[in-house]
Amino acid sequence: MNPNCARCCKIVYPTEKVNCLDKFWHKACFHCETCKMTLNMKNYKGYEKKPYCNAHYPKQSFTMVADTPENLRLKQQSELQSQVRYKEEFEKNKGKGFSVVADTPELQRIKKTQDQISNIKYHEEFEKSRMGPSGGEGLEAERRDPQESSYRRPQEQQQPHHIPASAPVYQQPQQQPAAQSYGGYKEPAAPVSIQRSAPGGGGKRYRAVYDYSAADEDEVSFQDGDTIVNVQQIDDGWMYGTVERTGDTGMLPANYVEAI
Repeated sequence: MNPNCARCCKIVYPTEKVNCLDKFWHKACFHCETCKMTLNMKNYKGYEKKPYCNAHYPKQSFTMVADTPENLRLKQQSELQSQVRYKEEFEKNKGKGFSVVADTPELQRIKKTQDQISNIKYHEEFEKSRMGPSGGEGLEAERRDPQESSYRRPQEQQQPHHIPASAPVYQQPQQQPAAQSYGGYKEPAAPVSIQRSAPGGGGKRYRAVYDYSAADEDEVSFQDGDTIVNVQQIDDGWMYGTVERTGDTGMLPANYVEAI
């Protein structure tokens, strides 16, 4: 059975039926109550189950609530409840606050610089702890007088770093060229170049992902993309290996390379 139109009360057939505001309308009867403009499902606005256009939609007016003793009591109670809830939330989140810092290029550069500084400081502390007090004093002496340290350094490098102190070291004596003297000044003999020996074979291969410049004499420099062979782990922050491109062997930071 077909329903009746809510405006003209005539039968509404399915081809011209509009179902809106819990009523059935003819398409021609579904118009604004004020200006009689024909509406559709997209531009109508309902008020008290009657269609209106946007221009003639009734404006709702709010009534003023009298400040009776009961309303004042409810208002004061609501404020007290909001203060209690705010205090509970404050106590719960105390000490958990944090601020989000934007990851800008400037902050990334500062972070990378701090990481490099921390690696250098870590390496210096590691060398001091390994060399002991006497080694630290010798290092300071070399820094104060680099000319004298250049004469002593070849003798200090005769033993590789990886040889334990307890193991006996047998060195084959080498003939040094005679020193020449000029009027009381004795020129030291030319030091024999000693290449640091890498650890035994069977080490892993790594690829450099950043450029690195050696900060100490027992480190190696490399470029992005270089292959490091015979790599052995020293600790969480440092490794020992040989740069395949240059043939230099020494210590390198672990966070600058990746395994192949």
